[in-house]
Amino acid sequence: MKIKTSSPELAIGRLSGGNQQKAILARCLLLNPRILILDEPTRGIDIGAKYEIYKLINQLVQQGIAVIVISSELPEVLGLSDRVLVMHEGRLKANLVNQHLTQEQVMEAALRSERHVEEHVV
Repeated sequence: MKIKTSSPELAIGRLSGGNQQKAILARCLLLNPRILILDEPTRGIDIGAKYEIYKLINQLVQQGIAVIVISSELPEVLGLSDRVLVMHEGRLKANLVNQHLTQEQVMEAALRSERHVEEHVV
């Protein structure tokens, strides 16, 4: 990962938002995880840093690491996920397999008032 810093001794909190995210992610990867849970991994960072993180996530998946992405950015979710779980008020509302899934289909599932969990291949 390309982390821009004036010194390797600089505290992570003094880096830019994108470099902070990349540094924390790099630190997590030192543990050789089998599962990685990322909560809003690109919130508040520039497009270049987002691209680097997306690229890294895809590489991790190719290496067999399971990655769970929690994001309020629907395009991000659709671009990174093979399955989308729609949650509302702590409850699972839909379990959607991402084969050409659209933002509209995810929003429709989120707004549906049915109480049972649905699984759809779209």
